[in-house]
Amino acid sequence: MALGSICDVLPAAAALLGVSAAVDKLAIADRVGRVDRVLVILVDGLGWHLLPELAGDAPLLAAVLAGATGRLSQLVCTFPSTTPTNLVSLTTGAQPGEHGILGFTLNIPGTGTVLNHIRWRDDPPHTQWQPLPTWFERLARAGVEVRAVLPQWLVGSGLTAAAYRGAQLRAAYQDQDYIEQIADELAAAPGLVYGYTAELDTAAHLFGLGSQQWHAAASSVDNLLTRLVEALPPDTALLVTADHGGLNVPAVARLDLDADPRLTAGIRVVAGEPRVRYLHTQPGATADVLATWREVLAGRADVHSRQEAVATGLFGPVSPRHLPRIGDVVVICRGETAVLATGHEPPETARLIGFHGAATATEMAIPLIVFGV
Repeated sequence: MALGSICDVLPAAAALLGVSAAVDKLAIADRVGRVDRVLVILVDGLGWHLLPELAGDAPLLAAVLAGATGRLSQLVCTFPSTTPTNLVSLTTGAQPGEHGILGFTLNIPGTGTVLNHIRWRDDPPHTQWQPLPTWFERLARAGVEVRAVLPQWLVGSGLTAAAYRGAQLRAAYQDQDYIEQIADELAAAPGLVYGYTAELDTAAHLFGLGSQQWHAAASSVDNLLTRLVEALPPDTALLVTADHGGLNVPAVARLDLDADPRLTAGIRVVAGEPRVRYLHTQPGATADVLATWREVLAGRADVHSRQEAVATGLFGPVSPRHLPRIGDVVVICRGETAVLATGHEPPETARLIGFHGAATATEMAIPLIVFGV
C-alpha cells in the first residue's frame, strides 16, 4: 500500500473544514468527522523510526504507540528530507520539483551565489523563487481563517514568506507561553491554526540522536503536545506531523570534499547539504566529475547527473524553470555517510552530530498523529 505524503496533510485539513476543492487522501474525516477548527503542529525532526526511542521520555507518544490515544499512521516526507523543502511541500501540497525549494541551500541560477534558505531574507523575491500558492492562501480564499503561531525568529524570513503566505502570522517570543498563544488562537475563532517547534531537531543536530539533550527535548515536546491535547476546544482536530527523521554520522563516515583535490576538481559551486550534495561544474567538466565522484564514493553514495537524478522521480515532476537549481552532479549519501564542504559552508556544519537530507527510510518516514473528536 502506498504511504501518504506530507503533501497530503493540509489538503486533508482543508477538507475537514469543508473546503470543497480539497481532497482528504489520508481519510482523516473518517476518524474525526467534520470539525470547525483544525490545529496542525509540525515537530521538526520527529521521524517515524525515532518514535520508539522517544517514547521512554514521552508519555503521550508512548500512549500513541500503544494505541491508547490518538490515531497513528506513517507518511513520507519529500526529497531532500530537509526542513526548507518539506515546510514548503507541507504548505503547498506540492513536490519539490514543482515548488522549487529543492534543498537546504541552492545555487541561484546564473550566479555563483548559494542561497541558504534558513538565512534567506528578501532576495530572491519569495513569490518568484517559490511561485505556487499555499494551502493557507487557498483556505483564506475559501473564507477560512488561517493563523500561524511561529517562533519570533522565523517571522520576516524569505522562507516564512514562501511557505506561510496567506496565513495571519503571530510571533511567539521566548518569554511567552507558546501553548497559551496557540490555545488563545484556537479559542478566538473557527478555522486552521498552525504551530511549529524545532527543539527536537536542534538537539539532534547539536548533541546527537539518543543524547541526554535529545531525550530532554523529547520530554519537552511531549509536554507541549500533552498540553495542546488538553486545551483542544470541542469540535477540534489536532494533526501532528514532522518534516523528516535523521541519523547520527560518526567521524569515520565523513568526507570533506575540500580536503580532497580529486573531489574539488572541475567544481564551480557546491550547494545542498552533507547528505545531499549539488555540484555545479565548470564548463565541460561534468563527465569527469561524475566519474571521479563515483569512484571515490563507490558504495557510499549514489552519484547522478542532473538528468539521471530527475529521472529517479525523487523530486517529483520538475518544472523547467527549477532545473538549473539542481546541480550538474547530484550526490545522495547512503548509510551513515556525509560529505562535508568546509571551504564552502559555515564551520558549525562540520560540528553537527545528527544529519538528514538523503532518501533512506530513517530520514524519509514521518508520523501523522490525529487527536480530537
